[in-house]
Amino acid sequence: MVRPALILAILLPAGVALAGAPPPTQVSGLLGQQDAAGFAQVLAPRAFSFPQDHGPHPQFRQEWWYFTGNLDAADGERLGFELTFFRYALAPEGAPTPAAGASAWRTGQFYMAHFAVTDVARGRFRSAQKLSRGALGLAGAQADPLRVWIDDWSLTAGASTWRLRAAGQGYALELDLTPAGAPVLNGEAGFSRKSDEPGAASYYYSLPRLAVRGRLLRDGEPLAVHGLAWCDREWGSGALGARQVGWDWFALQLQDGTALMFYALRGPDGARDAHSAGTWIGPHGETRALKSGDVLLEVTGHWLGADRVRYPSGWRLRVPSLSLELAVQPVLADQELRGTPRYWEGAVDVGGTRAGERLGGRGYVELVGYPQER
Repeated sequence: MVRPALILAILLPAGVALAGAPPPTQVSGLLGQQDAAGFAQVLAPRAFSFPQDHGPHPQFRQEWWYFTGNLDAADGERLGFELTFFRYALAPEGAPTPAAGASAWRTGQFYMAHFAVTDVARGRFRSAQKLSRGALGLAGAQADPLRVWIDDWSLTAGASTWRLRAAGQGYALELDLTPAGAPVLNGEAGFSRKSDEPGAASYYYSLPRLAVRGRLLRDGEPLAVHGLAWCDREWGSGALGARQVGWDWFALQLQDGTALMFYALRGPDGARDAHSAGTWIGPHGETRALKSGDVLLEVTGHWLGADRVRYPSGWRLRVPSLSLELAVQPVLADQELRGTPRYWEGAVDVGGTRAGERLGGRGYVELVGYPQER
């Protein structure tokens, strides 16, 4: 989805030299239109090349590697996880370098990562955040072999397996992920337009089914886990349109082998923007692009967060052209990441029918840009 708003408020120690201007420090700053002069623009479809495109694209201003998943322990306990890495460029690639003698801390790239665990049996949600500059080996991204890291949090990849490592707030993940099928190109062959404004688009693909095995440490005690994860990859240099304030993103993995991704962009009055879109993935990897009007969404409940942000908490989702009717429900109401910025991202259960046949599933939902209640 369009996640530039999550790459903001990168806090810097006072007096440290930077290459280029500092990034925006408010949600409104990056949700709005920023100066992207000098950065490559997403203006039309392009050919993808894998595994190269799993790696970084430094000519663009921002990108992210986004993993969410539902896990089961050997004793039947249910857990969810999120691990995301963001890269944000402060200046275009090839911009003037600092003069000789400048600090080695100086950088044109910053990285942010979010890690969260939903512990269903214990009824708790924990999250952590890391921020770092792309200097002195503290954080970075490379393509061959694939590696993205901040400190000891990392994404790496071998010939057929991806590996995730992260720890914080009493939890640690050590997971191996195996993709089931080729990357799915969202939008128009991977070209995902977010508004009619020039450059307001991204290159966007997903890995909707990653088989997971590994372990989760909870308060130092290991749990063997297995499950299913989803990866979103997106890069570009644009932002949301002037009349877009947030989004609801759904990534649902269904028991019949199908999957559904949909993002609903919202205007200031809460109405859905016409550029909302998604992808349905069939059991054999076949895909169907979904326009905004193809997906009907009805909110069936709400949850009020600690800072009085009122989030949706339950949905009815229908795709008439697929004869698909689903009820989507969070496994815990409170799955709000209280970092910078605050947003809700959590594990959900799915139940419903397709062509009259019952089916279930699991997934993740992300809710961004909801205001505080007065």
